[in-house]
Amino acid sequence: MILYSYWRSTTSYRVRAALNLKGVAYEQVSVDLYNGEQHGQAYRDINPGYGVPALKLDDGTVLTQSLAIIDFLDATYPEPPMLSGNPAQRCQQLAAALVVATDIHPVNNLRVLDQLEARFGADAVAKKDWMLHWMDEGFETLEALLPDRDGFAFGETPDLADLCIVAQCVNAHRWGLSLDPFPKIARIEAACLDVPEIVAAAPENQPDATET
Repeated sequence: MILYSYWRSTTSYRVRAALNLKGVAYEQVSVDLYNGEQHGQAYRDINPGYGVPALKLDDGTVLTQSLAIIDFLDATYPEPPMLSGNPAQRCQQLAAALVVATDIHPVNNLRVLDQLEARFGADAVAKKDWMLHWMDEGFETLEALLPDRDGFAFGETPDLADLCIVAQCVNAHRWGLSLDPFPKIARIEAACLDVPEIVAAAPENQPDATET
């Protein structure tokens, strides 16, 4: 299978980590978001939403949206599970993951930042303030939802919530949001970064990583 991704994409990070944890072999093809490669017809033929990641299966089927891809992986390669079999805990895991995937990430997406500049004249400082606001607000919610325990968010192995959290922490560090007010999130990030499969999925360890 082929994973279309970009090294700095946190949604791609989530899927790379899930693939690695499940021991699934995949080829990576870089889609350079910084230079707008996602808008070219060649990639839009793969993903009409011109986002990453996209996962092309061996039979040619293309899957999009990181959480949907991870759900497919969980159904196809059930170990280790990304969601609990306990309905209440599954709901808690999903809620934590969705704070990142639907509350924080979409409003800080490159296409939104581009529109802030094009429509409202937002400069680099204003765009950074925008991103920090939504990360801080989302992390406050997330911190309150997370259980007070050691290690990973909800269990003894990393799950969907952990993968979303560790990926979002990349952007927090990139833009200067301190994790000091969020000890549970910081704890989860540290636990994840002790897992070789997650470290291998990190942005700086990808073949297309640059200093851009």
